[in-house]
Amino acid sequence: MITPLRKIIVRLTLSEHGDALLYGTTDNGDFISGLILKQKLFAWHEESFYGTELMVQQAGEYAELVLLPAEQVIPFFAEQQLLQHVEWSWEGEAARLTGLAPLLADCLTQKKYIPSLRAYREGRLQWIWEDETLRKAAAESGGAAALTGLERGSSYGAGVRAAFSAAVSERYYASEAEAGDLRSEFPLLFERSGTAAAGMDEAGWLISIGWKADSAPFRPALQLLEPDGEEWHWRLQLVLQDKADPSVLAPLRLADTGEPLGTWPSGWSGHVEERAAGWLARLQGLLPAERFAPGSDVLSVPLSDEVAWRFLTADSQRLLAAGWQVLLPAWWQAASRKKPRLRAKVSSGEGSERGGDSLFGLDSLVDFDWRISIGDADLSEAEFAELVARGERLVQFRGKWISLDPALLSQIQRAMAGVDKSKGLSFQDVLQLHLLAAAQQDEQAAEAAEEQQQEEAARVRLEVELNEHLVRLISQLGQRSQWPQPPVPASLRAELRNYQHEGFAWLAFLRRFGLGACLADDMGLGKTVQLIAYLLHIKEQSGESGAVGRRQTDPPGWPALIICPTSVLGNWQKELQRFGPSLNVMLHYGSRRLDAGFFYGAASQADVVLTSYATASLDQELLREFTWAAVCLDEAQNIKNAQTKQSAAVRSFPALHRIALTGTPIENRLSELWSIYDFITPGYLGSPKAFNDRFVGAIEKEHNTDRTEDLQRLVKPFMLRRKKKDPAIQLDLPDKNEMKTYVHLTAEQAALYDQTVNGLLERMQKLEGIERKGAILSALTGLKQLCDHPMLLNKEALPEPEPGMVLDTAALIERSAKLERLLAMVRELREENERCLIFTQYIGMGKMLQAVLEQELQEPVLYLNGSTSKTARDKMIERFQTPQPPAEHGPQAAAAKSDQPNVFILSLKAGGVGLNLTAANHVFHFDRWWNPAVENQATDRAYRIGQTRDVQVHKFISLGTLEERIDEMLENKQQLSDNVISTSEGWITELSTDALKDLFTLRREWMG
Repeated sequence: MITPLRKIIVRLTLSEHGDALLYGTTDNGDFISGLILKQKLFAWHEESFYGTELMVQQAGEYAELVLLPAEQVIPFFAEQQLLQHVEWSWEGEAARLTGLAPLLADCLTQKKYIPSLRAYREGRLQWIWEDETLRKAAAESGGAAALTGLERGSSYGAGVRAAFSAAVSERYYASEAEAGDLRSEFPLLFERSGTAAAGMDEAGWLISIGWKADSAPFRPALQLLEPDGEEWHWRLQLVLQDKADPSVLAPLRLADTGEPLGTWPSGWSGHVEERAAGWLARLQGLLPAERFAPGSDVLSVPLSDEVAWRFLTADSQRLLAAGWQVLLPAWWQAASRKKPRLRAKVSSGEGSERGGDSLFGLDSLVDFDWRISIGDADLSEAEFAELVARGERLVQFRGKWISLDPALLSQIQRAMAGVDKSKGLSFQDVLQLHLLAAAQQDEQAAEAAEEQQQEEAARVRLEVELNEHLVRLISQLGQRSQWPQPPVPASLRAELRNYQHEGFAWLAFLRRFGLGACLADDMGLGKTVQLIAYLLHIKEQSGESGAVGRRQTDPPGWPALIICPTSVLGNWQKELQRFGPSLNVMLHYGSRRLDAGFFYGAASQADVVLTSYATASLDQELLREFTWAAVCLDEAQNIKNAQTKQSAAVRSFPALHRIALTGTPIENRLSELWSIYDFITPGYLGSPKAFNDRFVGAIEKEHNTDRTEDLQRLVKPFMLRRKKKDPAIQLDLPDKNEMKTYVHLTAEQAALYDQTVNGLLERMQKLEGIERKGAILSALTGLKQLCDHPMLLNKEALPEPEPGMVLDTAALIERSAKLERLLAMVRELREENERCLIFTQYIGMGKMLQAVLEQELQEPVLYLNGSTSKTARDKMIERFQTPQPPAEHGPQAAAAKSDQPNVFILSLKAGGVGLNLTAANHVFHFDRWWNPAVENQATDRAYRIGQTRDVQVHKFISLGTLEERIDEMLENKQQLSDNVISTSEGWITELSTDALKDLFTLRREWMG
C-alpha cells in the first residue's frame, strides 16, 4: 500500500538564464520523482498547463529535476497557488525566492523596471528592477531579508535578474504589436552597437534613449560650422538648444577638465554644471581623438575639407545613433535628399522634321551636352571637370556648397565614359531613357520608405533632357489626343469609323519619324482597311501618280511590301481592290511569280507588292535587294519564333517603315512579343538574352510588377490595341459588321473544277432546251459543292462512327481551304468565349463540319437541317439559347461545361427564317446564296431584338471561281440589272455558252 505524501520539501537552483531547476524530498530525505513533484506542485498552475508541459531532467542516480522556464519563475513564486492538503516546505534558494518574488511581481505590475546599461554595453537587452522601488517595498513589508544574495557576482543574484528580465520580455513580446510599439517608441534601445552609451552613467543613458524624461530645459547639440568671411576653416561647436524654441542656441565651450564655459540663461546653470563632464566623456567616446585639443575649448581644432566631409557622412551618423542632436548646414540636408542626376541634354533642333515626310528612326543619332546636377547646383561638363580637378570633397560653386562624394564622382564618370559623345545618342536610347526615367520618378514620388530613398540617392542613373521638339514628339507618342489627324485619303473607297481613322493617323504619324508600329486590334475591327488608308496616304504624299520601285542603288521612290499567310492572300487582293482601287498591286506568289530579271521592272510600276511568308522566305535574296517604302506583316504572330528561317528572312528586308498587324501579339510567351518588336523596332528591346534576363524571368516566373510596368512603358508607344469590348469601340462599331473572307482552292479542287467546267462546255455544244438547263444547274451545284469540299462533288461519304474511333480530321481539312479557314476563325472566337452560327446549303457539308468541329474543339456542335423534327429542332434552339449552369464542384462541373453547345450549324433554308439565336454574335456563310435577302434573313437569326452584342458576319468566297463572279455581280450590280439577279439561279441557265464560259472558268491568276 502506497502512503500518500503529506509533506514535501522543495529546493531549487536558478540557472544563469533564469530557469528554475526544482527537486523535492520527503522528511526522511528520499527524493520525490519529477513526475509526482510537477503533478503536486503545479496542480493549479495554468501557464504550464498544470505541469504537463514542464520538462523533467535526470540529475545523478536518484534525483529528478523539474525545469520551470525563466519567464514563469517570478509569477509562480509570487502567486504560490498550491495544493492545501500537502505541507510545503521551502529550503535554500527556494525559501529566499518565495520572499523575494512578490516584491518583484509588484515591480512588474507597476512597470518599475528599466533596461540594463551594463547589458546594453555588452550588446544585449536585459531588464532590471528599480533598486529604490524594490528596497522601499521590502522595507514596507518587513521583508528586507529577501534582498540578501542579490549582490553582483552571486549565481543566485544572476539567476534572479535573468528570471525577472524574462518575465518583463514575456509581457512585451506576448504580441507582435506590443513588441513593435516598444521598438518604435525606443529605437535607440535596440541599437546594439553600444555607442549610444559611450561615456554615460545610467541616468544619462536612460534619458538619452527616451526611457526617462529629461527635466533640463535644453538639449545639448553638436553643430558643424562652414567657412565664412571671417572663418576659413570648418569647425565644430557644442551648443545648448532651447527645447521651447529650437531656434535659440547658446554656444558652449568645454575645457579639457570638463568645466563648461560660455553664456546661457541662469535657470540652466545647475543642469549644465551637473552634466558637462558627461558630455565631454560621451563625445570623446564617439569622435576620433584628433578632434580634441587641450585647453579651454576642446573642440577648437580646425577641420580640413576631408575631415568636415567625414563628419558629414560618417561621424554625424554615429552621433545621431548615440542619441546626440547634430546641427548640419541647411544645404547639406537638401543635398542629401536630392538624388544626383546625370543628364544628356539634347541639343536644340535635334529630332526636328526635315520636310513633310521626314523619316527620323530609332537609330538616328542625336547630339547632346552633359549636365550634372548635385544638390542645388547644375553643372556643365566643363564645370564638373573643373570641380573634380580641385580634388576637394566640399566646394563652393556660385555661392552654393556642393558635396563631391568620390564614389558618386566615379559613378558619374563611368556613366559618361559609357557613351561616345562624338557620335551622340540614338533616338532609341533617348526614348528608353525618357520612358523609364519618368517611371522611376513616379516610383520615387510614391515611395514612402526613407531608407529606400537614401539607397536611390546613392545610385546615379543616366537621364535625358529633351528639347522642345522631342518633348512634343514623345508626348504625342503616349497620348492619342495629340496624334495629328491627317485627312482620310480621297481615293479610299470606304468610310472610316472614328477608331479606324485614329489607327490610320497613328500609322502615318509614326511613319513621319521612321518608328515601327504594331496595330494589334481585335479581329473584326478593320486592321486591313486602316493599313490600306495608310498606303493610299503614302501614295498621295509622294505627289506622284504611282510609286517607283527601286533597288538600294536606285533613286528614291519604291513600293510597299505586304507579307501575309497564304490563306489570306486572295483576301488582301480583293480588299486592296475594293478599298484602294487606285493602288497598283503586284502579286508575287506561286510558280508563275517573276524572277529577278522581270521582277524589278514590274515592281517599279507597283504601289504594293503582295506575297506570302513562305514565298518571302524562298525569295529572300531577291526581296532584300529593295529598300521598301514599308514592310507590312499581316498575322504577324507568324514570326513569333525568331529562330525560324521565315522570321529571319522577313527581318532582313530593308524598309523605311515597318508595320505588324496582329490580333494576338502574345499567344504563349513574352519572347513572341520580343520577336514582333525586333521586326518593327530592331534592337529596341535589346538582344534575346538581355530581354530574357531583364524581363522574361522576372515577369513569367517571379510575376514582378515593376518589371511588368517597365515593359509596358517601353512597348506602349509602338502598339495600338483596341478590343471589341472597349466602350469607345462599342459606340463606334455598327450593329452589324459584314466581312468577306476570300480563300484559294487547293490543287485538288482546282483540277476538279477545271475538269467539271470543261465537261460542261463540251456538253453545251450538243444539248438544247431542258437538257441544257439541267446540265447547267447540275454543274452549278457541283462547282458550288466543290468550292466547299471535294468530297461533296465525288459523293464520298464520311466514315461511319465506331466506338473509340477518331476521325482523321487533318486529311479532311487539308483538302479544303474553306474548312481550314473556318476552323481557325472558330477557334479564335471560342478562345474569346464567343459563339457562332454556320450556314451551309449542303447536308453532306453540314455533317462534315459537325464531325470536324466537334473533334477539334472537343465540345458538342449542333446541326439543324430540313430533316430535323420539330421536337428536336426546338430542343436544339433551347439548348443553344439557354446555357446550362455548370455544377459548383467536382466532375459534374466539367461535364456540364463540356455539354454546352457554342457552335450551331444550320441549313440555309431550314434555319434561315423563324429562329431566334441571339446567343451567337458571329455568323458564317460557308457557301453563298445568290439572293442577298436570303443571306440577310439567315444573318438575322442572331441580329435581332434581344441581341446585346455587335454581330460579326463572315461570308466565305473561293477566289477565281463562280462564287467570286456572282459576288461581284451582287456587289457592283454593273453587269446585270437588279431584276436579273432574282430569287433563284434560273437566270444562269439562260446565259449563252460564251457567257457561261466566262462565268464558270477558273481564273488562273488567283492560283499558285
